[in-house]
Amino acid sequence: MERGASVSHPAPTPGRAPHARSAFDQACAVADAVLYEGYLLYPYRRSSPKNRVRWQFGILAPRAWAEARGPVAPGVSGSVETWQQQTECVLRAEPGAVVRVRVRYLQVRHRGVERQTGEGRYEPVESLSAGGEVHLAFDEAVPREHDLVVPLAGLVSGEREFPVGAPGGLVTDDLPGGVGRLVRRCHPVEARTTLHAQRIDDSGSLYRLRVRTENTGRSTAPGAGRDEALRHALVAAHTFLGGDGVRFFSAIDPPDEVAAHVRDSVNLHTFPVLAGAEGSDGLALSAPIILPDHPQVAPESPGDLHDAAEIDEILTLRTLLLTDDEKREARATDPRAAHILDRVETMPPEVFARLHGAIRSLAPAGAPAGAPVSAPGPVPDGPQPGDGTAHEEAVPRRASVAWWQEGGGDEGLSPATDSVLVDGVALAGGSRVLLCPRGRGADAQDMFLAGRSARVAAVHHDVDGSVHLAVTLEDDPAAELHSWYGRYLYFRPDEVRPSAVEPNERPARVPDEEGCDGRHRVAEA
Repeated sequence: MERGASVSHPAPTPGRAPHARSAFDQACAVADAVLYEGYLLYPYRRSSPKNRVRWQFGILAPRAWAEARGPVAPGVSGSVETWQQQTECVLRAEPGAVVRVRVRYLQVRHRGVERQTGEGRYEPVESLSAGGEVHLAFDEAVPREHDLVVPLAGLVSGEREFPVGAPGGLVTDDLPGGVGRLVRRCHPVEARTTLHAQRIDDSGSLYRLRVRTENTGRSTAPGAGRDEALRHALVAAHTFLGGDGVRFFSAIDPPDEVAAHVRDSVNLHTFPVLAGAEGSDGLALSAPIILPDHPQVAPESPGDLHDAAEIDEILTLRTLLLTDDEKREARATDPRAAHILDRVETMPPEVFARLHGAIRSLAPAGAPAGAPVSAPGPVPDGPQPGDGTAHEEAVPRRASVAWWQEGGGDEGLSPATDSVLVDGVALAGGSRVLLCPRGRGADAQDMFLAGRSARVAAVHHDVDGSVHLAVTLEDDPAAELHSWYGRYLYFRPDEVRPSAVEPNERPARVPDEEGCDGRHRVAEA
């Protein structure tokens, strides 16, 4: 049997600058954002209610404790306490390929405060002032990483199991003036990661890689409280997958050749996406938070704020408005909170100005600033039945100047009178259509409207060149009121069909052979 290697080391301090150790480190900014997601939320104070129930993502608790709380529904989101994660992804490998896996998580560490009572004795307290600073009891966290390296051939012949736990420990630090000490205590975390690979095509180049991480601890009683279980848990657990001579396929938008294999993959409480630079396929990040392929941290962001979907400008402004007492408590709560305060209070004006927002990809790549932007693609020479594309006579040409630039960026566009060609019919305000939502981008609410008859109110041209039809349902008693308020439903041209039948001749739902039956489409979705 092929032998592999396992290396455990503390995770690096979070930062924006990539390291040079490996491809994993090139994506460390996103990985650290996952690792510390929800670690401490604004206003970063221990007394804040939102910071009293922490660690919401990627919790791998001891199995007996997790199962005592009832069955955990399978899913790809890691927003529940469970005892295992499983990632399955499809990859193409060269002969002699090597798989590299990095398991990352936080180990909870309690920081206690003890006051000296004399004769070398100490008693626990919630807070203590020393050296001009306030020290609070609080749960910190220690980042952990485990690197696993195994030849792919060794994983095909059988499973490989690696320990990925962390030891416990106790560290004390005396406070200035001899008034007391800080006692940092962490309990051991017992866990293992199992790797396995399976050939899934005759050529021998396609494989399904499975990475399963489990909490194997037995020291937490099933009836223990959540805080006790967290001390033996893997928090914010996630996994990097890479290697030498391997290429991963997207689990979100796989090519047709492997789509069926990707659908057959089973991911539990975590979901893999392609990581690294746009267009690369040598690295995957499996996280308990649903991410897009090639996730990136905005270059304008000067540092993590630990809030879900954080908006740097708003959180920075709110942090600056904290009172002195609130800032003092935040600094005493956690060093990372103190770092956030230091950063926002010393932020240069030009850095803060960048937080207001940035426009990306509105002009063609390589075009000089202020250059005119033409319509996205040529207008067809003739009708294109069934594909929802525009005809020169049915849809006005977009202005040659982009909408965000002065000089008539929206000239020639009139939503109330513009039209779009669908199945050879020009649809405009007043046209009747049959709603047929389908394909990527349709949500559950869209699917419930499949087969319904609607009236077009306007044809809107988006800034990216796409077209949407604003419609109202014909069988909605409030349709006239919605039109008066300007409240519409929006569908792409390829999600509607022209309808020449009068409303009183059409039932509310009209099934057809191509999926416009609402019940059929919902079931299929």
